[in-house]
Formats: sequence, structure tokens, C-alpha cells
Amino acid sequence: MTNAQLSVPDTGTGISTESVPAFTPLRIVIDTNVCLDLFLFRDPRWQPLMTALQQGKVQAITRADCKMEWSIVLTYPKLGLDEARRQQINAEFETLIEQIDMPASAATISLPVCRDPDDQKFLELTHHGQASCLISKDKALLKLARKTLKLGLFQILSPEAWVAAAT
Repeated sequence: MTNAQLSVPDTGTGISTESVPAFTPLRIVIDTNVCLDLFLFRDPRWQPLMTALQQGKVQAITRADCKMEWSIVLTYPKLGLDEARRQQINAEFETLIEQIDMPASAATISLPVCRDPDDQKFLELTHHGQASCLISKDKALLKLARKTLKLGLFQILSPEAWVAAAT
């Protein structure tokens, strides 16, 4: 993602702001369970994260297989969602979370391996999507937090840790 450039004329101070980069929101990845908390359950503990998304202070990203998982989870009978409610939740998700394409070179970079193979895609998305952090409640992903930091890749944070750091 490239920074947009603001062009502000010199106001007589002798300081030109011709190449001042515009604000670029922090890029993040949010796993499926945290998305359920945000979009379906409206967990008030994560309201600062939802507000940051709505105000454009963070930019959440997803990719096709992560979005497919989201769509499948919304059909689980235990959630008790009818088609209209699923569409409403999905529309908000699509408004606030941008789907990106993965680069062709994505497979060539070695990442820590998650114990749960279904969660590996979130590590890949976070790295290849150039996100600063992955927000997850998944124990298998959270166990990799030290490793990804040690490798200089990205942070893996629980929603509690993200909210504490953001406020």
C-alpha cells in the first residue's frame, strides 16, 4: 500500500509540506472468531477495535480462503442466523474488511507453522498482506507470537492486548 501525498502550499513559514505523506491506517488481520465477536455478538470489550475499523484508523484485510471460512461459519446452525441476518452481517464485514489478492511469491517465504493447519492462512495473510498484527483468540496462533516477533515479522495479539495497546 502506498502513502498518498498531500500538497499543501507554503504558508509563509518557509516550511514546504509538498511531500508530507497522508495518514495511512495500520493494516491488521482479524481471525474468524474475533470477527464473530465484532460483527455478530457485538462484544463490548472489542468496541475500540470496531470503532477503529469504522473510523478508518486501522485497515483490516482478508483473502479469499479466509473470507470463505467466514461465510461458512455464518451458516452454522448453532448461530441461528437466517439468510437476511447473514447477509446483513456479511455486508458490514465486506464494508470494513478489504479482500486482497496474494502475491505469486507468497509461497516462497517460510513462516512459523501453526499447530492447526486451518489457521496457517491467517499467518500467511498477515505476512504477505504486510499487516502489522494478527488479532486472534486462538491459542495455537497466540503461541506463535514470540516466534513471529523474534523473526521480525509481525505481532500476534489477543483482542484484549490490542485494545489495551490502542487505548
